[in-house]
Amino acid sequence: MRVLVVEDEKRLAENVARALRESAGYAVDIAGDGEEGLYLAESSNYDLMVLDLMLPKLDGQSLLTQYRKKGHATPVLVLTARDEKENVVRLLNEGADDYVSKPFDLGEFLARAKALVRRGKGQRSPVLSVADLQLNTIERTVKRGQKEIALVPMEYRVLEYLAHRPRAVISKSELLEHLYDYNWEKFSNVIEVYISGLRRKIDSNYAVKLIHTVRGHGYVLRPERERT
Repeated sequence: MRVLVVEDEKRLAENVARALRESAGYAVDIAGDGEEGLYLAESSNYDLMVLDLMLPKLDGQSLLTQYRKKGHATPVLVLTARDEKENVVRLLNEGADDYVSKPFDLGEFLARAKALVRRGKGQRSPVLSVADLQLNTIERTVKRGQKEIALVPMEYRVLEYLAHRPRAVISKSELLEHLYDYNWEKFSNVIEVYISGLRRKIDSNYAVKLIHTVRGHGYVLRPERERT
């Protein structure tokens, strides 16, 4: 998953980004003002925007209003020091999905961020299931049947993205866009490497295969019995 953090307080932005990367395994981009935030939000597909209200150049509420008017549906979690009822109501009416008031508990922030990502993908439960495969997105663990499967971090991130949209064909470019931030070094076959590793760990020795390549289109997570 890929998150945009729009926050002008550098230390806070870096702490939030670090928490999202280390505790949730998300790719994170940071914008230091509202104009840059709006540009990035409209230039890439994000799974969540974390938005401060008190921003230079373009305030957070104006950014949110313009972003929603253009039809963007990415979940938005607002960071605000203004917790009066009328401000909260205004934010929700403008299209915010949730908010936390500064100073906030980092654990609560992460829980709210993960919940919004799940809802944005149409998932309510933190446990994603496809056939006998289960991903616990809180603990970041994977099981097939009763067997626990150890994945490297990027293998898990690829699998989690596919599991959020089971039976949908996901292109290689979409995976790259949602799993890496702007600073990643581009290697053309990186997704193929992780898909190969996932097949070896998840589908090996099972008659029902879960990870499939749709030639010319991408990858899909769905159960299909092995042909004999």
